[in-house]
Amino acid sequence: MAQFSLDQLATYKLVIARGSFTAAAEVLGISQPAVSLQIRQLEQALQTRLIERTGRSLQPTAAGKTFLAHCAEIENAVSAAVQSVAKHQQEISGSVTLGTGATTCIHLLPPVLQQLREDFPLLTVGVRTGNTTDIVRAVEENRIDIGLVTLPASGRNLAISPLFNEDFVAISASHSPAQPAATPALLQALPLIIFESGSSTRQLIDGWLTAAVTPVMELGSIEAIKRMVRAGLGYSLVPEVAVQADEDQRGLRVQALQPPLQRTLALVMRQDKVVNRGMKAVLNSLKQAGRTPACETHA
Repeated sequence: MAQFSLDQLATYKLVIARGSFTAAAEVLGISQPAVSLQIRQLEQALQTRLIERTGRSLQPTAAGKTFLAHCAEIENAVSAAVQSVAKHQQEISGSVTLGTGATTCIHLLPPVLQQLREDFPLLTVGVRTGNTTDIVRAVEENRIDIGLVTLPASGRNLAISPLFNEDFVAISASHSPAQPAATPALLQALPLIIFESGSSTRQLIDGWLTAAVTPVMELGSIEAIKRMVRAGLGYSLVPEVAVQADEDQRGLRVQALQPPLQRTLALVMRQDKVVNRGMKAVLNSLKQAGRTPACETHA
């Protein structure tokens, strides 16, 4: 019987998905020779070539394609076996990796993770941050178990479930002149400090403004945006959750938008993902957080 490891299997899938050993090595955080060694050992175990070079990219051989079709079945069988054994345990344990945006990580996750730690001390929840595209890709490649992202989001073989809506608000420095109303027409005429281009949040803001604007700053962090606004360098639109706490509002004036603007946060998982008890605990906690007053849709 061929002997190979799950790490070798995962590396093989990642090499095929990214099209090169070097790209796979960057994702895994190991050297390119280490990736090549894992693939060579896997091919030796199966006694056949799995990858061939076509031009500048790598492609699976006919045997590689056949093996790739079984990879998900192998992973699911292992996950199902682990889950079956876990049913005999008194405590929920294991590890779950959650991916989300920086704002959600800062303002929503701490109480969720704290409660999970208290309820399930043997469960480890890791967190990775990134934009929607990064998180969705990591879920597709099985590097993240659960994604909590801003819609719109799409990908291959994914289950996407809207969780809750967040209102946006306008913010300005507390010492800046008060504006009569936070409308698209008004904000378009002001110096704007907004989220960087290419993100789902930026797409929503651009759609609400209705006309093209040239921001004075484009930043990748809403916390950085708040600092710049607090210094009186411009105005911005941010999710309300980022300024709900008293300390988050310090030095800022917060106004509701007219008309309202919302973003929808959704859970993203692979459709073929085996949901173990640890993942169920995390999913239930996130859904409960979505039902709290701070996260409910404002009518």
